[in-house]
Amino acid sequence: MSAQRAASLQALMWPAVLFVFLMVVFPFGFAFWLSLHDYKIGQTIRFTGLENFLLIWRDELFWNGFRLTLQLYGLSLVLQLVLGVALGLLLNRIQRMRSLVRTLMVSPFMLPPVVIGMMAIVILDPGMGVVNHLLKSAHLPTSLFLASTEGVIYTIVLIDTWQWTPFVALIVLGGLQALPQRIYEAAAIDGARGWRELVYITLPMLGPTILTAAVLRSVDLLRFFDVIYITTQGGPGYASTTLNIYAYKKAFDFADVGYASALMITLSTIVFAAVLVFSQFRKKVSW
Repeated sequence: MSAQRAASLQALMWPAVLFVFLMVVFPFGFAFWLSLHDYKIGQTIRFTGLENFLLIWRDELFWNGFRLTLQLYGLSLVLQLVLGVALGLLLNRIQRMRSLVRTLMVSPFMLPPVVIGMMAIVILDPGMGVVNHLLKSAHLPTSLFLASTEGVIYTIVLIDTWQWTPFVALIVLGGLQALPQRIYEAAAIDGARGWRELVYITLPMLGPTILTAAVLRSVDLLRFFDVIYITTQGGPGYASTTLNIYAYKKAFDFADVGYASALMITLSTIVFAAVLVFSQFRKKVSW
């Protein structure tokens, strides 16, 4: 490669490097700098070192938010992967109106979060909601849904699963269509059909695709904010106050920017760790 061509390639890289610095490195670095200070809006900023991080370990609301974040993450991820794989397998077999079905599937995760949140509030309202009306008509027990301290986190899990399962299904469908057919032909000769084909051929070969979907959903689920804030704002009480919601309240309700930054740095570390773990698994199952 000539020196002129190398210089041209480097020049083309600089806009991308600048974009990453401005959108990722600088905000993260500035948040970390804030986390090392006692900074409340309207007051003098004061360097405190790691004091904010030490306070986190003694903060019961942090541990409550941490538990809720992991609970929301674990339940949603498992449901979306299981249902997404099942739906992807079903879509792969559909022959008629395939384009229409796929278009309808895309609609839930293309809707803005504010629309999803407002729909959930109206449909799941304990007094006037459609779901409780249908439950009453079927002589089944009703629920408080988003107003229940015990059930609110499970309701949010179901809302997010409804919205994002089609996204996982489309990723799985793409993986299914990329699988080499010669392996299925060889398996058919050996008598592998039905559930044996699914368990011993399809699912193992879909491993990298499923883990890719898991990485993408992990990033979204661990920083899940919008629908929770629209529907419950962390309530009732602190029953749906995840780490994201807690950090937001600390920053904008209590003006404690330094402590909120420490919370977000902690959450970012959890997100990076989850992505790293799934990435390592993906390397091991690649074929």
